[in-house]
Amino acid sequence: MDESAERTKVEWREWGEAAFAEAQDEDLPVLLSLSATWCSWCHEMDEETYSVPTLAANVNDSFVPVRVDADRHPRVRERYNVGGFPSTVFCTPEGEHLTGATYLDHDAMRQVVGRVRDLWEQKGRDAAQVPRSLRDQDPPAGEVTADVERNVAGQLDEKFDATHGGWGDDAKFPLPRTVEFALKRERETALATLTAVEEHLFDDYEGGFFRYAGQRDWNDVHHEKVLDTNAALLRAYANAYLYTGDEEYRDVAGETVDYLAETLWQDDVEPAAFGGSQRPDDDYYAGSPSDREDAAAPAVDPTAFADWNALAADALLTYHAYTDDERARRYAERTLDFLADAVEDGAVVHYRAGDETGERGLLADQAHVAGAFATAAQVLGDDYLVTARAVADHAIETLQDDGAFVDGPAEGPGLLDRPLRPIDGNAAMANALVDLHALTGDAAYEDAARDAVGAFAGASDRLGVQVTGYATAAARLVDAPLRIDVAAPAGSDLHRAALRVADHEKVVVPDAEGDYESGHAYLVADGEPSDPAATPDELSELVEDYFRG
Repeated sequence: MDESAERTKVEWREWGEAAFAEAQDEDLPVLLSLSATWCSWCHEMDEETYSVPTLAANVNDSFVPVRVDADRHPRVRERYNVGGFPSTVFCTPEGEHLTGATYLDHDAMRQVVGRVRDLWEQKGRDAAQVPRSLRDQDPPAGEVTADVERNVAGQLDEKFDATHGGWGDDAKFPLPRTVEFALKRERETALATLTAVEEHLFDDYEGGFFRYAGQRDWNDVHHEKVLDTNAALLRAYANAYLYTGDEEYRDVAGETVDYLAETLWQDDVEPAAFGGSQRPDDDYYAGSPSDREDAAAPAVDPTAFADWNALAADALLTYHAYTDDERARRYAERTLDFLADAVEDGAVVHYRAGDETGERGLLADQAHVAGAFATAAQVLGDDYLVTARAVADHAIETLQDDGAFVDGPAEGPGLLDRPLRPIDGNAAMANALVDLHALTGDAAYEDAARDAVGAFAGASDRLGVQVTGYATAAARLVDAPLRIDVAAPAGSDLHRAALRVADHEKVVVPDAEGDYESGHAYLVADGEPSDPAATPDELSELVEDYFRG
């Protein structure tokens, strides 16, 4: 359990069957505290609320208090998050919601505890409810058409904040997947957003990106640095460099590689991997470079999450593909070693923290690991395809249910036995499957991707710019991505030139087999190969003709 929780006066239980069994035996509601090591408000609530002895005594007497690390238990997070962290959720001994809030100071918490205690005494389980996302188990299915991409792409300009950059009119998140989608469709909005992100969220002194800003103008920066955000932004800046050739984007991406390698990398275990996050410290980040030089940097959570490490490997490979940066390649390969070690019979373990490991076979892990190894097959060679296929096959076999993928095995305490079909997880899995279809020619991957995207297509007119990964997958199913078959080894000049074709949604196949002339590259569109290109210049001419035509 997080040391911040251990210092409180609350008698926290670990998430699990035992805690809910105790609640049923005692006929007490559960107080579920969803926290994260990088969450400053979570630590503040521990210090200012749960550490008050009289309040903690009321909590201990009236509830079974359960603390959950939201990153280590993503299925719990998705079922009980009430709008941010900390999430303070009161539920029945069966796990159904009674009420919830985010941060509560000790006075507000005292009032809420009293109200929930009265509610339980008066109504008991009759006051409970199940979130709508778990009640409505049928995603709005439809045909996968060009309208999906068109509907989402149309909002890139409509929802863009032309004054401050980014999308939305409240708190600003960097939305790196939206940036990548826009790079190909509304490039000026993407580049303006990257400028704002660099100006406001990038740490010029130690590198790395802060998670988000609390205000529309990118002020009120929240100073946690989380691996998934940094990995996704590394890839977004690398792709901006691919399209523009602007060294500014390459420099920011390179400094992010430095941050990952020098701060988040955990080298004291084998196989080594990236830690999950670096804690916020407003006083530390407000200091001058000389002040920070003399101060202790915020602590890093060494927990190695599979999905986030997979995002990091994918981003490092993307940066290496465009720049030949050897440091990025080495760290990508070492991260892939960690991920390969986390796979058993195709099932990926969610995290490793010392001798402790998480559950296996969650959708986000399967999707991002399959995607990372598919990228590795394109950049480093097809040896990585074996793992990519094993992970994808396991997901199709165990998680795909009537089209959509569920987020994990439908089992466990509380509401974990109720399936959840997250659109982001389905989008990530579908994009990995599209890559695998292009790399292997196995139509089963395309069919599974189409089923997953089609499961939500009936609601595509209601989707926003936050789910552009889904729109990307739909677009790549309607029109197969450009494929470049290179009948030459990975790392050859022709292969490196293929990787740098300015389309980040393409698929590159090194050592391509077929009726090809050795040492030549071919563009494959609609299943038909182009004339051969023997040199990078000839390949560039083919690409220019392709995009003109």
